[in-house]
Amino acid sequence: MKLERVELLHVAIPLVTPFRTSFGTMTSKDTFLLHVVTDEAEGWSEFAADPEPLYCSEFVAGAELVIRDFLLPRVAALPAPTTAAVAPAMASVKGHELAKAALETALLDAELRAYGMSLATFLGSVHERVPAGVSVGIKNSVPELLDDVERYLAEGYLRIKLKIEPGWDVEPVRAVRERFGDALPLQVDANTAYTLADADHLRRLDDFGLLLIEEPLEENNLHAHARLQQRLRTPVCLDESIHSARDAASAIALDACRVVNVKPARVGGYLEARRIHDVCAAHGVPVWCGGMLETGIGRAPNLALAALPGCTLTGDTSASLRYFAEDITEPFTLHDGHLPVPTSPGIGTTPLTDALARFTTSRRELYAARR
Repeated sequence: MKLERVELLHVAIPLVTPFRTSFGTMTSKDTFLLHVVTDEAEGWSEFAADPEPLYCSEFVAGAELVIRDFLLPRVAALPAPTTAAVAPAMASVKGHELAKAALETALLDAELRAYGMSLATFLGSVHERVPAGVSVGIKNSVPELLDDVERYLAEGYLRIKLKIEPGWDVEPVRAVRERFGDALPLQVDANTAYTLADADHLRRLDDFGLLLIEEPLEENNLHAHARLQQRLRTPVCLDESIHSARDAASAIALDACRVVNVKPARVGGYLEARRIHDVCAAHGVPVWCGGMLETGIGRAPNLALAALPGCTLTGDTSASLRYFAEDITEPFTLHDGHLPVPTSPGIGTTPLTDALARFTTSRRELYAARR
């Protein structure tokens, strides 16, 4: 496989409703797609982070520079940029996992399309469909939250995740439990909003039978999360703190978490995500696949990951309509609370020409092979 061309397409797609978390409010998905052309096939991927470095240190403009000036020259120098060779070639560039994930995924998509193999088959997925959960952002009032939860349950979602922050935690959770009962699979996500000094307050959440509390403290602080877990009955789930299989192994050894949310973009791609899954499965730690408000280009491969055998908890792979009135791919639609795992070669989907044209704000060629 020879690399011929790499194109970046900046897209901006309005969200159906604003999505608020402890680190800000999003009103659109503003990011870029990578389009890779080889001598055998084409591939697509989506950069998962945002225009500003608020959720994580990476951001759209910075990732474009890293891919163009540092990652692509190393990959283009390979005799054959196969997926197995790409990660070692990029390893000398420190960090920038989301940028690396975008490039690796586009190349993996092209390689698998050339072989006629789906990503689900490549990863070892064992399910044809996966249960769908939904993430509910911070609202202006409890009644507004309850209305949203009721609507999502009516649509068929099988698990509810509530975003929380100081001042919006115990009361919203209590209201949801009182309205919808103890049988509702319910979890919360703090996105690093608390400190260890809040442990006694967070312990109040133990009364509500939550599946987990996700990343309650500052990211990468495994020691603090381990101390918090000692004081909570609710399982701590790590998300932002897990960047690699090594991080997952360390967190498990320290009992800093009892559940792991694996986001392929955050850990450098689907190959490392599979390794994290394997580490957790070997230690009996449940895994689930998180989401970053992806378009269909990012949602399709996430479904393949969510279908791995160790992904025993419902993930955030919601239907397209949860976020977008119109997606840039064929929409992913909920059926009996589940989404189908794509079976076509590669990631299993491609952009719709007309939709992509409407939502593309700019496009740039990052690489072209010399003729």
